[in-house]
Amino acid sequence: MPESLPDLGHSLALARRVLDIEARAVSALASRLDGDFLRALALILDRNGRVIVTGIGKTGHVGRKLAATLASTGTPAYFVHAAEAAHGDLGMITPDDVVIAISNSGASEEVLTIVPLVKRQGAKLIAMTGNAASPLSRDADVHLDAAVAEEACPLNLAPTASTTAALALGDALAVALLDARGFGADDFARSHPGGSLGRRLLTHVRDVMRPAAAVPRVAEDAPLSEALIEVTRGGMGMTAITASDNRVVGIFTDGDLRRTFERGEDIRRIRVADAMTRTPRSITADALAVEAATLMEENRISQLLVCDTEQRLEGALTTLDLMRAKVI
Repeated sequence: MPESLPDLGHSLALARRVLDIEARAVSALASRLDGDFLRALALILDRNGRVIVTGIGKTGHVGRKLAATLASTGTPAYFVHAAEAAHGDLGMITPDDVVIAISNSGASEEVLTIVPLVKRQGAKLIAMTGNAASPLSRDADVHLDAAVAEEACPLNLAPTASTTAALALGDALAVALLDARGFGADDFARSHPGGSLGRRLLTHVRDVMRPAAAVPRVAEDAPLSEALIEVTRGGMGMTAITASDNRVVGIFTDGDLRRTFERGEDIRRIRVADAMTRTPRSITADALAVEAATLMEENRISQLLVCDTEQRLEGALTTLDLMRAKVI
């Protein structure tokens, strides 16, 4: 092994130590959650403004993530860099807002500089620090304890376990707020419309289905040969079987054709009613497309009819339609 390469055994042990220290730092937070956490929660819920998160350096990066998480889970929030705040950005803060200031030492000069100005604006201040006796902690309306026993850095200098703890504590606050606001899956989807999650939560069956006019169908008394022609014409691997009032009475698929052959039936002499699947699975147009995908997967089917509450045919979709819509 070339001398320039590190001692791989030592590196692996060090990496495991880092993970162990950070895991213990996060775990210790749970036992320290108390009335201050609940007061912070109530403070945010009782205000009509936004949450402004501030910090500098590594805690600034943590703050950006916390602001983004809050905003995407029902609590309007944004990040203001502590150094920029003292040069004009404080003008964004209103008396109805709550400021969350993150500083492990609780003595960051840039953060302390803006504290009196925040208080003068009438905004409330939540401090998240690793030192309950720090100036920032004392000046805050509520202090959240994010202290860690040690950093994961071998020198006990680089912010590692402390930033992980602050990140986790911020997530705990965001999720508690989400729950208190009754923020649900539909709300989450509305704030994430551009990603795959938004597609799964916002796309309905009516958005991806083929309309009734494009769905192959035959009458119940039609000969099987006519149904086979309709299956080929429709390009969906099936045909719906409908009564005179447009109610669905069955479906005939490629699988039904295979089973007909296996029974030794003469397909030239039988009706589609003798080979179709009665009371087929169906879904309403208002259902979520992801529900259709789940129904099809659970029943191992590739086509699904779309019907109203009276079982009248409104459309149909296939797994290919769901794939094109990026639902699956």
